[in-house]
Amino acid sequence: MRESYREELDDIRTCLVEMANTVGSQMSTATTALLDADVALADLVIAGDEQIDATRESIDQRCFTLLARQQPVATDLRTIVTATRIASDLERMGDLAEHIAKVARMRFPEHAVPQEVRPAFLEAGHVAELLVTKAGTVIAQRDVEAARELETDDDAMDTLHRGLFRQVLSQDWPYGIEAAIDITLLGRYYERFADHAVSVARRVVYLVTGERHVPVQ
Repeated sequence: MRESYREELDDIRTCLVEMANTVGSQMSTATTALLDADVALADLVIAGDEQIDATRESIDQRCFTLLARQQPVATDLRTIVTATRIASDLERMGDLAEHIAKVARMRFPEHAVPQEVRPAFLEAGHVAELLVTKAGTVIAQRDVEAARELETDDDAMDTLHRGLFRQVLSQDWPYGIEAAIDITLLGRYYERFADHAVSVARRVVYLVTGERHVPVQ
């Protein structure tokens, strides 16, 4: 029975890693859809969000079952509770990728992102992918050092977000209010995506060390 319990915990962790990989793929596709005004790719991201939601529900159900049947304490309890919270962060990251795809779809056949700010969003997509990839590694390996590095890695996304905000508030902004709103929302989606990756990392630090850190809201 105990061996089966351990196997279940290991499999839940594997599912979380796979979920992180899926979220990373969603963000990559959403960024391409946004920059290329590719409605087919946008639709793929929007449809794919259901799989992420279903994975989160499955992980939650499995964790609740373990809590009821095994009544875990100490590290095992932290493992199970943390798994549900990481799944929630990853699901939210998937939602944010979907939001980006929906903006691309809404503006099709036009580009939602003006040429002037395309480089910033290309870089934001790159940073987002790096962050979620690293978050997946942190989950798989319970790597506390890498988890703490994510706090610093997130600074690149914050810098990009501030730069976009300055551009849309500039008196020289030539693209009108509608584009400014789109850019503001999109920048926020990428920033929040990165924040949730940091939240995942913080949860892994708590799991391994017991050190509490206020999670990203």
